[in-house]
This record gives sequence, structure tokens and C-alpha cells, in this order.
Amino acid sequence: MKLSILVLITSLAVALSIGLVNYHFQQSWYYLLISFGVSFFTCFIVFYYLLEKYIYSKIVLIYKLIHNLKLGKDLKDALGEYVSSDPINDVEQEVKEWAGAKKREIEVLKKQEQFRREFLSNVSHEFKTPLFAIQGYIETLQDCIVDDPDMAVKFLKKAGNNVERLSYLINDLDSISKLETGEIPINYVKFDFVMLAKEVMELLEDKARSRGITLSFKEKYTHPAFVRADREKIRQVMVNLIENSLKYGRERGSTAIKIFELHDQYLIEVTDDGIGIDEKHLPRLFERFYRIDTHRSREEGGTGLGLAIVKHILEAHQQIISVRSTLQIGTTFAFTLEKIG
Repeated sequence: MKLSILVLITSLAVALSIGLVNYHFQQSWYYLLISFGVSFFTCFIVFYYLLEKYIYSKIVLIYKLIHNLKLGKDLKDALGEYVSSDPINDVEQEVKEWAGAKKREIEVLKKQEQFRREFLSNVSHEFKTPLFAIQGYIETLQDCIVDDPDMAVKFLKKAGNNVERLSYLINDLDSISKLETGEIPINYVKFDFVMLAKEVMELLEDKARSRGITLSFKEKYTHPAFVRADREKIRQVMVNLIENSLKYGRERGSTAIKIFELHDQYLIEVTDDGIGIDEKHLPRLFERFYRIDTHRSREEGGTGLGLAIVKHILEAHQQIISVRSTLQIGTTFAFTLEKIG
């Protein structure tokens, strides 16, 4: 319908122009009407044919392809179905939406590419550091193994420590990879989270005492809190979060575990009163090898994969983890678990 109106208006404009030119030279209304009528009829037929065959039909085809392919249909279905009575206007909207979607996809791909480059750089750095150290210790060991056996033993132990660090790195990377692909199954069982938290606190009590940090469990939440999850993996989550709070907590400070009962979940929080984290770092905190303070992180040890493993374990449980922090006040990690009666 709109195509006919467009052709009609165009034909009228051309025919009127030709009629006026003819009148200018002939000074006759008769010839004006004749030229106007012939021009209008001819233009209407020609324009309608050209627009229909070479423009409108192509727009219809483009619209059908864009619209149907966006819906996930294959090429045959996309070509065989007409879905709009006004494709000229609709195709503009479809193209805008598609262009916006492609722009967002490109932005995501750029971020992924940046993440890939950073990840490869971090992996390379994390592996090179202990490898170069091992190489240096072995070379020194070869020189002093006969002349200075005590020094040789010392360097041998240092090389062994770096081998152990490499082993931790490989195991952690392997764990993350298997969690992502689902190769590590989640063994759901019913257990009391309160008892698990107390076990982890006892496990890390000596490490906390060495830094003068007090581990506490809020008394009002010490009644049983039964959850459905993989007990050993949630144990790993708690160990990683509490160890993280001990590394970056304030000496002679405190780390507290809190449990909040929701409708069908428990919300667990691990809170410290340490140095805190700048807001700009929070979105990337769970990335592999992401370190806020590289120098201090290396002094404290660890692979830089602890929080990434925590995130992947909870995502495998279809649960979420979040973090909030204020500089010089402290940090809180919070995650959910399925509540079960």
C-alpha cells in the first residue's frame, strides 16, 4: 500500500513537471493535459515496476532474512516466511537493533581478548618466577654440592619449595578448568554449615593467632543451619575466604562469620576489618591471577587463583558470591547456599 502511494506521488511530481514545461512552450492547456496524462501513466507503470522489482522486493528479502535469522531460524526458513506488512520501516528498526547487538558483541569480544592477553601474560609470569628460581638454585647446587654440602641442602630445599608452588598453580588451574567444563561433579549432601564453619575456624586458628587476628562466629547464628551442597567444596570456599581475610586483614584485628536465614537460602558472610579494597578493583576481584597489591600478594604466598576457584565452585552450585569493601574499614564476602529442612 505504501509503495503505491510513493509511486503515485513520484509520478504526479514528474508528470506535473513535464506538463508545466510543455505548457511553457506550447501555451496550451490541451497539450498540458495530454502531456500530463501520458507522463503520469508512463511514470507510474515504470516507477512501480522498477521499485517493486529492484528495490522493494530486495528490502522485503533483507527484512525477512534479518528478522528470521535473529530468531535463530535457518536460511531456508528465513527465506520462506513473510512476517511484516511494512518491511521498509521495519527493516530500519531491525537493522538498528541488529547493529546495536553486533556492537555489543564486538565490545564483549574486545574485553575477552583483553582478558585473554592478560591471562596469558599472568600465567607466563606466574610460571616463569618459580622456574627461573629453580634453575638458579640447581645451577648453584651443582657448583657447591661437593665443596659446601650444607649450602647445597639449603638450595635444594628452596628449589623444592618452588616446585611445590608450581604444583599448586597447576592443580588450581586444573580445578578451575574442570569446574568450568563440569568434569568435577557436585556431590550434593545435606550437612550443617555451622559445624563446617567451626571446623574451618579450628583449622586456621594457628594461622590467625600468628597474626593476632581473632576468628569469631556470631552467637545468635550458632544454631544448626542445614544446607544442600558439596561439603568438601564449600569447605574449600570457606578456607579460601578466611585465608584471604587473614592475608589482608589488620594485625590484631578480627574476622567474623555470619549467617542470615533467607526464604529458601542461607546468606553467609565472611567479614574482616583489614585494609579494604578500592572500589575500582571490585569488578575484577574474582578473575584468575588478578592481584590488587602484587608485591604484598607474593610476600603472603598463594597462587592468585583462590577467589577464582571460590567463584567457580559457587557457580557450579548455581549460587552467587559478592563483595563489598571500604578502604581502611574492611571487606565482606557474601555467598548463598540452598537451605534445606
